[in-house]
Amino acid sequence: MELGLSRGLDVDEFAPGLSFFFDAHIDFFEEIAKFRAARRIWARWLRDVYGATTARAQWLRFHTQTAGVSLTAPQPDNNIVRTAVEALAAVLGGTNSLHTNALDEVLALPGEAAAETALRTQQVIMEETGVGNVSDPLGGSWYVEALTDRLEAEAEAIFARIREMSSDGSMTDGILQGIENGWFTGEIAEASFAYQQKLEKGDKKIVGVNAHTGTVAQPLEILRISPEVEREQVKLLAARRAGRDQRAVDATLSALVAAARTDANLVPPMLDAARAEATLGEICGVLRTEWGAYTEPASF
Repeated sequence: MELGLSRGLDVDEFAPGLSFFFDAHIDFFEEIAKFRAARRIWARWLRDVYGATTARAQWLRFHTQTAGVSLTAPQPDNNIVRTAVEALAAVLGGTNSLHTNALDEVLALPGEAAAETALRTQQVIMEETGVGNVSDPLGGSWYVEALTDRLEAEAEAIFARIREMSSDGSMTDGILQGIENGWFTGEIAEASFAYQQKLEKGDKKIVGVNAHTGTVAQPLEILRISPEVEREQVKLLAARRAGRDQRAVDATLSALVAAARTDANLVPPMLDAARAEATLGEICGVLRTEWGAYTEPASF
């Protein structure tokens, strides 16, 4: 938002084109409250901080994917249930679109049967449950409203901390400072450590992993990709490179590097390089040579 406004864009014109990507995890009511809090925060910030005047600019558009990290290799059929609960939470929280993970994604790329079950999970929610017939169906619940208020306040406290790290009071600079000084990676590491402690102490129960581990299920057949697929892709790439105009590729990559040395918009030269059939690896490679590779700093 801040970068768009700094380039002179009209907030009411470009904000409706922005969208978010969220994960839906397994804590059912917390996830619903998380999505509700996000919608509130976006609307308020767009109106009060960034000056949006239209309802469309204040709507939070978001896609949700069920949490792959919640899936387990032991007793993988349980992942169907986890995905269904997470998908339902996303719908009740107001998601605009949805991806449901397959039960075998923790082991390999999804097989056809597992992918179909993931799709049918969405379709059962959409066609049979009626939960899509009303917006914000849990609005007014004492528990969900209180939980939404709490998550909203906690999120705003994080935003305030990010602004404190900024040299100019902007979220943009605060985020850059937080990346460079390791604050974000430190927060993630702390949360991961706390979660792992709960898991190892048994305070966090995961069915099939540290609770209810007995099973009569048989080992799951997973999708296995033949090495021939890789060899065929290498051949196709070599043939495409041999058939393209290498001078045009080199020229567009040079133009991209030149633009990267300025404050120019890099999207047009990237598109020119792609049209000349430069590969994604080549495009990233020249930028890597120019800028170097990012190395995660030590935690804050």
